[in-house]
Amino acid sequence: MTKQVKQIDRVVIRFAGDSGDGMQLTGDRFTSETASFGNDLSTLPNFPAEIRAPAGTLPGVSSFQLHFADHDILTPGDAPTVLVAMNPAALKANIRDLPRGAEIIVNTDEFSKRAMAKVGYATNPLEDGSLDAYNIHAVPLTTLTVDSLADFDISKKDAERAKNMFALGLLSWLYHRPTESTVAFLKKKFAKLPVIAEANVAAFKAGWNFGETTEGFAVSYEIAPAKLPSGTYRNITGNLALSYGLVAAGQRAELPIYLGSYPITPASDILHELAKHKNFNVRTFQAEDEIAGIGAALGASFGGALGVTTTSGPGVALKSEAIGLAVSLELPLLIVDVQRGGPSTGLPTKTEQSDLLQAMFGRNGEAPVPIVAPRTAGDCFDAAIEAARIALKYRTPVFLLSDGYLANGSEPWRIPAVDDLPDLRVEFATEPNHELEDGSKVFWPYKRDPETLARPWAVPGTAGLEHRIGGIEKADGSGTINYEPANHDFMVRIRQAKVDGIAKDIEPLWLDDPTDDAKVLVVGWGSTYGPIAAGVRRVRGQGGKVAQAHFRHLNPFPANTAEVLGKYDKVIVPEMNLGQLALLLRGKYLVDAIAYNQVRGLPFKAEELAHVIQEVIESV
Repeated sequence: MTKQVKQIDRVVIRFAGDSGDGMQLTGDRFTSETASFGNDLSTLPNFPAEIRAPAGTLPGVSSFQLHFADHDILTPGDAPTVLVAMNPAALKANIRDLPRGAEIIVNTDEFSKRAMAKVGYATNPLEDGSLDAYNIHAVPLTTLTVDSLADFDISKKDAERAKNMFALGLLSWLYHRPTESTVAFLKKKFAKLPVIAEANVAAFKAGWNFGETTEGFAVSYEIAPAKLPSGTYRNITGNLALSYGLVAAGQRAELPIYLGSYPITPASDILHELAKHKNFNVRTFQAEDEIAGIGAALGASFGGALGVTTTSGPGVALKSEAIGLAVSLELPLLIVDVQRGGPSTGLPTKTEQSDLLQAMFGRNGEAPVPIVAPRTAGDCFDAAIEAARIALKYRTPVFLLSDGYLANGSEPWRIPAVDDLPDLRVEFATEPNHELEDGSKVFWPYKRDPETLARPWAVPGTAGLEHRIGGIEKADGSGTINYEPANHDFMVRIRQAKVDGIAKDIEPLWLDDPTDDAKVLVVGWGSTYGPIAAGVRRVRGQGGKVAQAHFRHLNPFPANTAEVLGKYDKVIVPEMNLGQLALLLRGKYLVDAIAYNQVRGLPFKAEELAHVIQEVIESV
């Protein structure tokens, strides 16, 4: 029987099951297949904080959403058009997100009375008509998987664990995904357990064959590759891109990278990745706590390396005193904050943008720190290099504000040519730089470059450049301890002037206003770029006129910020916090910013932003 093949331009798929069902692995493999096929894509992993959340419960549901298309896309999709539900909990937790007519592939083997009662189903939703608005594909995934592995010398439990690979094979058939990379991946992953490897491959192929032969799926779908700019691409997550950016920064600066870090979700993957790259002169130290991590990184910077510390919001709070010390010492240091829901422990595996004000002001005294924020998963690479450039050139700690959405999400990334990356090499002090009244020459650690206001960087042990640094206020130039009021006033102002001066050395505020006559501007920062741009695209598609601006540099703001904000009658600022950027823009530029905020632990949906934008346009 020849089955119909339907051409479509995009689809949003969500895999959902228990946190032990392998949904993240399944989604990751389907994403890799899709990336190798050449589609544009965006992903949204969503999983509980617990290592093994209670099985069959709503809090224990883990999901992975993938949006892929034959054209440029900006978000993981507002709502899945296909849901793969491995149990009743996965169905109930996700059904409210599905539009009418969505496809639901359900593992019927898990719909026992006990499993349904655990999540509040009094009757079987597959039989009571409550799902009539959807296209249901009832598939006994567990039974089919176990039957397909009957000839393997493995336990029933191990056979049942392979049901996610059966589901992956079925979806791979349904959307004509290449399979070679998944087969190779499984053989490598289970290389020490060859029987398990072959069983998973067999389950994967059985899922493909089931789709090919069953009458339950009469149609399969093709989505052509996207027309992306020429180059070599790979799929990449934000944390991986940021890690590669740090490695590249070290290579372009010709400096060792030293990471002092304490594991914390969702930043730990950076520590794991950088630990693999000793061959690129990267050293990693898993410290006993957050304070030790940044202390070691700052010490490495004092010793002539590029010090890096990675964390999330709770860790930034613990590191605040050491960040203030880095401001006082005026040494290059990167503080990577992969933001998550707060306060306190908050939502460890969910995204948020609530650390902006902490990065701006969360230290005692006047302690200005530049802030850089990537806007997409791939942009984490470039943002890391930019943060390193500022830190090295201006001898300052720099915040790099990513978040959980960018960290765990992925997209196609065009691999850059190394020669196209900026030259980050620095000149260390090698000789005395100041002549005293008696004619003798000495080294003054705070004698500044007149253009950047950066102090010289002398590697400890360099003959003739012995000097003392510390957290107590220092005299301008000489760096000796000084308590004089006028000197302290000067040093506070010069440190602020150094950071303010970076505005002359960064790119202008990015602005997209194709008609040049819009009256409404939507302003964002960080990971809101994709949802905002998608919302703006929808409004423009309906004839609305709206401009979009997006901040990469949040301290200092770009030099043209006042000019851009002043062009528009209304300024909307969507944020995954309660209005932190809006507060800063109001305070600095006296703009009547319209804050639109949500803190749900999930990114904005394009449709909700389009609705907000349209309402503001109509009010002008």
